[in-house]
Amino acid sequence: MKHLYILVFSAFISLNLQAQGVLKSNAVYKITYFRSSDGKPKEDRNPTVVMASVKQNLISNASILDRKAKYPYEQSIVTKPENILFQVADLGANNQIATADSASIAKQVFEFGTETKVILGYTCKKASTVVNSNRIDLWYISDAGIKAAPTSLGQTLGLVLEQVRNGNSYVTATKIEEVKKVQPIDLTKISGKLTDGLTYKDLLWKSRFTTLTVFNNEQINFIDKPQSTDSIFRFAGGTVIARKVKFPELANPNVFVDLTEQSNGDAYDRTGSVFIIPTDKTISLMDALKNSVKELPVYDNGNGKKYQGVVATANYNPVIELMRFFTPFGVGKYNTLKLKDKNWAEKVYYRQDVSELFPLVNGKEVWVAVFIGNYDKGGHKVSLNITLHNGGRPKEAKETILPLFNSTNVMEMAGQEYATMFSSEKGLEVSFTLAKDLKDVKLRYITTGHGGWGNGDEFVPKKNTIWLDEKEAFAFTPWRQDCGSYRLSNPASGNFESGLSSSDLSRSNWCPGTVTNPNWISLGDLKAGTHTIKVTIPMGKPEGGSSSAWNVSGVLLGTE
Repeated sequence: MKHLYILVFSAFISLNLQAQGVLKSNAVYKITYFRSSDGKPKEDRNPTVVMASVKQNLISNASILDRKAKYPYEQSIVTKPENILFQVADLGANNQIATADSASIAKQVFEFGTETKVILGYTCKKASTVVNSNRIDLWYISDAGIKAAPTSLGQTLGLVLEQVRNGNSYVTATKIEEVKKVQPIDLTKISGKLTDGLTYKDLLWKSRFTTLTVFNNEQINFIDKPQSTDSIFRFAGGTVIARKVKFPELANPNVFVDLTEQSNGDAYDRTGSVFIIPTDKTISLMDALKNSVKELPVYDNGNGKKYQGVVATANYNPVIELMRFFTPFGVGKYNTLKLKDKNWAEKVYYRQDVSELFPLVNGKEVWVAVFIGNYDKGGHKVSLNITLHNGGRPKEAKETILPLFNSTNVMEMAGQEYATMFSSEKGLEVSFTLAKDLKDVKLRYITTGHGGWGNGDEFVPKKNTIWLDEKEAFAFTPWRQDCGSYRLSNPASGNFESGLSSSDLSRSNWCPGTVTNPNWISLGDLKAGTHTIKVTIPMGKPEGGSSSAWNVSGVLLGTE
């Protein structure tokens, strides 16, 4: 089907009307509208253009009519006298969708004022309405001979020459021209493109960004012999799934991680992580996942335990955590545990902005993985998408991004030690070398405390201190007090005699069913050379067979 602009662009403009008298009802007019705000006119490089005739109005813009518009773009057609609103979107060169609404224009209700305003020499009346709590004022003439407007609002009033939103955002007609030799748009050619309104909006929305589907309803569970496929690999008893993902090369996009999770048998709150596995050095986590945790370099802080793959070394980079999340108590699988006035969520949706880490993967093929620590054969079901949105971030100077540490034992079920290194005063320490001076250096730091009994660090606030080159750089106590807000995602949560649910309880920087956001710790400007970062936490002592642990991850970011 030909694009709509081809059907109207061949029109010949014969007359620039100076807004005198009634317009001819059997003519076609091109009406140009410019936008302005706060009463101040501004240059509008892509003004709205309406092609108005007795049978139909086309609402478009200058870029589309000049064949300069970038995909996706959208146009509207209003038929007369039926007042059916057609919306047509071109998603690509040969990809067009459309929807039709026969009711929305007829349902419009206006209040009519007594004020008048002169626009283009016409004395206009005022009509007002409210759309999504926004007040819209329309200035129109009812005796112009044609009916048109720059949006679907006011199509039946007359010729709308100005639309004002909330008193400060204007769309104003600046020119009315009669055009010749215009053929009406053949709407029968659109009939094959029609879809319902919600589907139309969804397809148009999704066409505005790139979606990388990483996992679709994949199981993460614990079994003896997890089965991999040609593209999705399962490791550590099935508690880690990974696949290679090719990222497009883009300039400074906004990047989001989208994860959905539901129980497939496991009823408990579990640590989860979405991460990238670096393979740019001699050793990577992939070696350990495929062979043994013994492949990883060991961190020894003198407390008698060996911690595998925790800190960066000359030949190893730890995993780069995109998102730390926590499963709720049994959402989905255990929704049969009914409570009065509780309508459980079917699944949990996690979404996080990870734009700052995109330079690490820009134009590259990398391993993306998800871990959920659990001991259940049913486990969990997850879906993971990564969306990339062009033009959302300012261009930065040349960036340096260094993964420094990650104590989350994603190979827990393959023997990787728990993060108990904070029992020593040395805590977790890593050295790194900068080839060049860096400005405005920040540490992207994620921390959560674990130890699920009354005196465990999950339920006891503990101060985290970050040391740079043996000097305290930052200290805070990570703590979440909003966990009760997520009760409807926790159907299998235990209930106490006090009337509280276990999912209500405050925790060390996490809640069942939520994401733990990174802390951005400013380290100032750093000179080229070797530096040391240390994390110390006064971790509680073990009790019986229980012990506390702290999962911390850190990525250094700066500009040259």
